[in-house]
Amino acid sequence: MDEFMRAAIEEARKGLRAGGIPIGSVLVRDGQIIGRGHNRRVQENNPILHAEIHCLQNAGRVGTYRGATLYSTLMPCYLCAGAAVQFGIKRVVVGECETFAGAPEFMRAHGIEVINLDLDECKQMMSEFIAANPELWYEDIGEL
Repeated sequence: MDEFMRAAIEEARKGLRAGGIPIGSVLVRDGQIIGRGHNRRVQENNPILHAEIHCLQNAGRVGTYRGATLYSTLMPCYLCAGAAVQFGIKRVVVGECETFAGAPEFMRAHGIEVINLDLDECKQMMSEFIAANPELWYEDIGEL
């Protein structure tokens, strides 16, 4: 596993330790992390503060996203996939999509290369969280 997915996993664990949903994200350009974030919906009482959105917010104004790769421990939902499309991010690398299918075809239809690493570590983290917090999880994905 590369250092960037490892950083996204650490973001997910940081969110979990803070009482949130364990999804993490980093934005990489030119071999360097330029933004990091984790799901903060619970901590901030903000329904759209998903990991990828928090990551982009923390990256700030970067001018262009040309050549940037967005890493996420979980396949992005339509909200986060839409942000990747909006900003012209052309590559998204995810830890897994078994616990949540997300929007890979939407991203691909908009020219984004989607790579699923299918990592057991990410699947286990989400599976354990969902089993322990089903109501919070189903609220997060809009299925409550």
